[in-house]
Amino acid sequence: MSTANLSRRTVVKAGAAAAVAAPALAACGPSAGGDGGGKTLIRFLYATGDATWNEVVAAVTEAFNAQSDTVVVEPEPLPSGADYATSLKTVDATGNWPALVDMRDTLTYMEAGKIAPIPESVTALLSDEVYSPAEDGSVYIVPSTALNGEIGFNIVYDKDYFEANGLAVPTTYAEFIALMDAIKANGDVPLAMAAAEIWPSDQIWKPLAAPTFAEYSEGGGFWNAVESGEATIADLRDPMERLKTVTDTYALEGWQSTQDAQTSTLLVNGQAIMATSSAGLGRLNDIAKVDPEFNAGLFVIPADDGTLHVLKNSVNGDTASGIAISKQAQEDGKQYDAAVEFLEYYYSVAACDLMEATGVVSPNIKAAAEVTRNSSIPGAADYFGLLENPKLAWYENEPTNPNHSTFQTFFRQSRIEMMDDQITIDELIEKSQGEFEKNMAEG
Repeated sequence: MSTANLSRRTVVKAGAAAAVAAPALAACGPSAGGDGGGKTLIRFLYATGDATWNEVVAAVTEAFNAQSDTVVVEPEPLPSGADYATSLKTVDATGNWPALVDMRDTLTYMEAGKIAPIPESVTALLSDEVYSPAEDGSVYIVPSTALNGEIGFNIVYDKDYFEANGLAVPTTYAEFIALMDAIKANGDVPLAMAAAEIWPSDQIWKPLAAPTFAEYSEGGGFWNAVESGEATIADLRDPMERLKTVTDTYALEGWQSTQDAQTSTLLVNGQAIMATSSAGLGRLNDIAKVDPEFNAGLFVIPADDGTLHVLKNSVNGDTASGIAISKQAQEDGKQYDAAVEFLEYYYSVAACDLMEATGVVSPNIKAAAEVTRNSSIPGAADYFGLLENPKLAWYENEPTNPNHSTFQTFFRQSRIEMMDDQITIDELIEKSQGEFEKNMAEG
């Protein structure tokens, strides 16, 4: 065991686990849409993830409620173990739509008439490139944070350990493997991962598969190519093999039952030297809360030639994510007006300052020059540096079939089964191809 990491293994800050646990933000008070002292009450359904995002939602809604004379917004988090796409289907099946939704599968719900157009009073506050009208000319989704693509899918690491052991951030995939070999040779565990919920499995998979996905970027993306017969899931064999190698050789045991939020504590406590993440600046902020003295850094897993392939954000289509207003709120009238009032505040300089101070990169608003950026989080320079890295290459991979999210839930679970030796790579490919064809036909 390296001496550089010994103190972090022996001195565990009290309450570390609590610092990364999602705060209880359950809706309270009268039911949304009712009369709370003359104010319209609306719900904001959102996906819990890293602790920082939970705190951002709590802080922004609390600040909005304090300054609004007409509206109260109640944050309604989904449990961290819930699959968000499946949970949205449950919301739809019960007909219990909130006014504001942290939306996934946007195209599916737009075409089903479940979300309402967002007015110009909101979109006028945003930079023009971060939203776009659908085919009917209306805007249905607006960003919840900065649209920096999936640059948040990265590896966070202990900079002090790297320095003490003469290690460097890898510039090729071969160097990434050599780095993990060097950490193992020290008697330490290279990588903490999480799969207690199925979606964090993307945190290691997407960077490994990105070079293959990027090959199909100009033709509409890999998944559309599979649907048209120009590619098959067997074309993902190489990243699948790399995923299996990383899991079997370098991952901290117990990843199958590890929650995403736990990886920050595992890193800080020295149980692993690196950890997977999809939270970008938010994960660095989580780490700083567990241990303000921890010297964190981050990097994107590079391709064989050193390229950093990062998926671009979609502002339309089923892969677009952000905030939407439900059709149910529009039909109510008062709830729609209340949701619009909240979004107008959400894209104000005051709200963006609050988001930045809390630990996320705020949405791209027209008044961005007036926003106070937060560069105090350890490792923040690494995050912003990635956006300027000459090796950064954006790619697109936007499925057009509305049933793709159903397949992705299946695909994640099947990958975990392969990683856990329940099925082979050949079996993963065969069952995934069959499920893909079935889901696409239904879609």
